[in-house]
Order: sequence, then C-alpha cells, then structure tokens
Amino acid sequence: ESYYDETVEHEWERLARHKMEYTLTLRAMDEYIPANSTILDVGGGPGRYSICLAKRGHHVTLLDLSEANIKFARQKAAAENAPVENFFHGNALDLSAFADQSFDVVLLMGPLYHLTSAADRDQAVAEAYRVLRPGGIILASFITRYATINDQLKNYPEALAKDFDGTLSLLKDGIKFPESGFTEAYFILPSDIAPLMAGKSGKGFHQQCLMAAEPFVAAIEPTINALDEPTFRCWADLCYRLSTDPATWGSAEHMIFIGNK
Repeated sequence: ESYYDETVEHEWERLARHKMEYTLTLRAMDEYIPANSTILDVGGGPGRYSICLAKRGHHVTLLDLSEANIKFARQKAAAENAPVENFFHGNALDLSAFADQSFDVVLLMGPLYHLTSAADRDQAVAEAYRVLRPGGIILASFITRYATINDQLKNYPEALAKDFDGTLSLLKDGIKFPESGFTEAYFILPSDIAPLMAGKSGKGFHQQCLMAAEPFVAAIEPTINALDEPTFRCWADLCYRLSTDPATWGSAEHMIFIGNK
C-alpha cells in the first residue's frame, strides 16, 4: 500500500509508457466485455481502466489498496466526466463489501502479480469467483517470468553482470524483491496461469483466451511509442492477431487471462 501511496502519478502514467500493453488490453476488453456491464475493478490503481470503461457506458466500481490511488481516481474521473459509480478502499483478498454474484465482470489487472503467496493468489481468485455472476467474465493480468529479461535489455543491460545469480533466482521461483526497483511481486510462467485461474474445488474460471499483452515489442517500447499513429496501429493489429499464439508469450512482459464463471 505504501509503495502505491507514494507513486500515484507514476502509476497513472505507467500505461502511457506501455502503450502497446494498454492498447491490446483495451481491445480485449472491448471484445469480451458485453455492453452495459456491471464491473468491479479490483486493484484498479488510479483508475485508468475504470475511467475508460465508465466512458464506454459500463457501470464501474473501483477498489484499490491505496488510499492515495482512490483519491486520485475520484479526482481524475470527475475531471474527465467519467461516471465511475463507486470507489472503495479495500483488498483483493477480502471483497466482503460486495454480495455474492453481484457483478457481470471482474478485473484483476494487478493483484495477482503483487501476491507472492500461492495461498493469497488462490484467495484472490476465490473472492473474484464469489462476487461474479454465473456466466460472468473475468480479466486478469500477470507479469511473465521472463519479463525481467526484457526489462534489463531495455533499461539496464549492465545489471545482469552485477547480479547474475539474482536474475537466475527470479527466473527459478518468480519472486521479485522490492529492493530491485519495484514492490515485491510474483512473475508467473504462462503455463501456470490456467491452473491458477481454474481455482480450488471447482470454484474457478473456464478459459476463453490467454494472450500476451505486448508480444514482440516489450524490449523496444521507446521505438514503438515513438511511431506515428497509423504505423503504431498496424503493429497493434499484428500483435493482437498473434497474441494468443504460445510461441509469442516469451517475448512479452504481461499476459492476460480472459475467462468465464
């Protein structure tokens, strides 16, 4: 919570810096979320997706662990005339503020890579399942195990030589420690996503789609972001078409699971 309380503006701008991730994620949302849906955005941060979806006519409730994110999201929604309906300060592990089967769509666009305990990840999935209506849609994002390689190549290639063993450790167990420039996080193997989302005791989700959020381009984001809009759109179209091919997943930093209850 304290990490995001101190980095609200940085987090708001994150998806502007990661333009392909944002573009492909919104495209998936438009494809899979029915019109006029009631949406719970769990861990929605400063509200990028909540605000966009509210403008698209959905009924959105934003919940986040950070008080500062919630305050920022309220102000941003008001400034942009985005009718986000509710704001809650809360935790993905405890959605007791909401009744069973009360939402058409649940978004977990962050919590599952901030929970380093397998039991906590299972709990977050179970809570999302509980509040989702039968047949409802879930979208969940993940950081891939190999994201650290793209990150180092893009931003600090010299880091590998300074901490080769640390990189090997992250690749082995998926745990990224906060002293390495990010809050503690869990980086998942793509093959582990569907079993996690299937839940425990039959209380989980049926996969509709598993896709890379920025296949091929993650390591060259500054180049991609600088493209003129028509050229960027061509690359976005190609990346979206290929995003469900497992052969592309190792080149991405984020994965998106789309499923139904």
